[in-house]
Amino acid sequence: MRVKIGDIQVLPVWDGVGVEVAADILSRPGVEDPWTCHTEHLEADGTLRLPLGGFCVRTGERTVLVDTGVGAFDDGRYTGGDLLSSLADYGITPADVTDVVLTHLHFDHIGWVTHNGAAVFPRATYRAHRADWEYFVTGDNAQPSAVDKLTPLGTRLELFDADFTLAPGVDARHVPGHTPGSTVYVVSSGGRRAVLLGDVVHSVVQFSERDWEVIWDVDPAAASAVRNRIADQAADRDDLLVAAHFPGMRFGRVVVGDGDRRFVAV
Repeated sequence: MRVKIGDIQVLPVWDGVGVEVAADILSRPGVEDPWTCHTEHLEADGTLRLPLGGFCVRTGERTVLVDTGVGAFDDGRYTGGDLLSSLADYGITPADVTDVVLTHLHFDHIGWVTHNGAAVFPRATYRAHRADWEYFVTGDNAQPSAVDKLTPLGTRLELFDADFTLAPGVDARHVPGHTPGSTVYVVSSGGRRAVLLGDVVHSVVQFSERDWEVIWDVDPAAASAVRNRIADQAADRDDLLVAAHFPGMRFGRVVVGDGDRRFVAV
């Protein structure tokens, strides 16, 4: 679904899908089976299908890709490979992309940064938060997938350690918790705002109850605080929210009624 935020266009870019047992990855402390209230999000076997991909932001002369999916990859649970053809469906070639920005450095968000050791987007500047680079690439917790995908970029990759404006109406905001360098991208134009969440939220059920936990959060307490702060602000401001793992990669709003909070896709 193409979305216009004022003069800025945001396009979901599909790459593939991941399959996880919902109860294995998302839980609520002290609640034995929290998914009984959210079965509409599950497959019959209790699995959760997680779309994989990114978002293309088109503003002025800039074509910005926020995250790059899982890449040409298939381990039986996570399967990718469609991101470039999804871009082509919008009439976008790899050479058209001016910027690649990464919300964080987990393998299912950096898959098309490089391929076979070469940058996939030949004219783009790549950007990631320094805290994630130090955690996933050069630190004690270095992940081979991140090292293999990112180090071939060399000086093409710019690390940042503060919030910044990428282009008019496209702003990076550091929100550590899921990973040390997790970053959301705020798109604003014409009095409207949308927030590209990365993995601040994995499932829309995390908007319904405040205490959901996902196994991949490096700092669960910080991740929860960030998630709930963004959700509360979005409800107050009528912001659009989206994440690659949301069903259909669809945007939506957080709606509050009778003390309950929920996500409504648009």
